[in-house]
Amino acid sequence: QVQLVESGGGLVQPGGSLRLSCASAESIFSSYAMGWFRQAPGKEREFVAGIKWSGGSRYYADSVKGRFTVSRDDDKNTVYLQMNSLKPEDTAVYYCAADRGVLFSRSTDDYDYWGQGTQVTVSS
Repeated sequence: QVQLVESGGGLVQPGGSLRLSCASAESIFSSYAMGWFRQAPGKEREFVAGIKWSGGSRYYADSVKGRFTVSRDDDKNTVYLQMNSLKPEDTAVYYCAADRGVLFSRSTDDYDYWGQGTQVTVSS
């Protein structure tokens, strides 16, 4: 069983930045695609960003493109989500997830392991 642990959430003013981390005790990131998702109150969980295990291709939701950057450090078994120019609508619980599939997916249904989530609140 793969365990993922997110950290780095918090309260930030509009326009501010946060960096989320997703750590695993196992060396999975070199063979799993990793995704970041978020879920706001009353809304469905949605794809935010992701990175493939092969070649490191990166994918972003249109709503965060140009503001968020996903990266990974295989030596540290950690995936990051750098979030800049944050907006109130970015407020949500953010989750990282791991997918063993070959093709990158933006669907929550395709991810095999999930972290517990970390709260991000953007407010003045």
